[in-house]
Amino acid sequence: MSIEISNESGRSVDEPALLDVARHALDEMGVNPMAELSVLIVDQTYMAELNHRWMGKQGPTDVLAFPMDELDADRGPGVDAGDGEPALLGDIVLCPEVAERQAAAAGHGTDDEIHLLTVHGVLHLLGYDHAEPDEEREMFGLQDRLLGAWRARRRTS
Repeated sequence: MSIEISNESGRSVDEPALLDVARHALDEMGVNPMAELSVLIVDQTYMAELNHRWMGKQGPTDVLAFPMDELDADRGPGVDAGDGEPALLGDIVLCPEVAERQAAAAGHGTDDEIHLLTVHGVLHLLGYDHAEPDEEREMFGLQDRLLGAWRARRRTS
């Protein structure tokens, strides 16, 4: 699994943990190990620009997900498109400044919030959404399960 992380935010982020939680989520979701993922960490200004350009919303948001290749329901996510090349799952864009505010409001650490947002972004890339109540229950339940398993594994290793 190829996961590229690019931190352009000017903020310190625990990149090894971010890489580990993303890899855990992708593995648990059965994504082909040849798939590629990009994680971009940006400041509030750039995130606000992306949020406006792609979502039509004002201000910075916590996470955006930009899927690249179509998912193949028969072969599973991240399988090559028949040309031997691994699928590009897409890009996850995170904003640590927004994550920090949300973490404070939720009463947990910024790293915990960034891990949650990373898993959230992975699920969006895999086609999950939370626009409807049933979708939200499914996606957030899966998100909680993936994060819980990852945290439990980290505690025992």
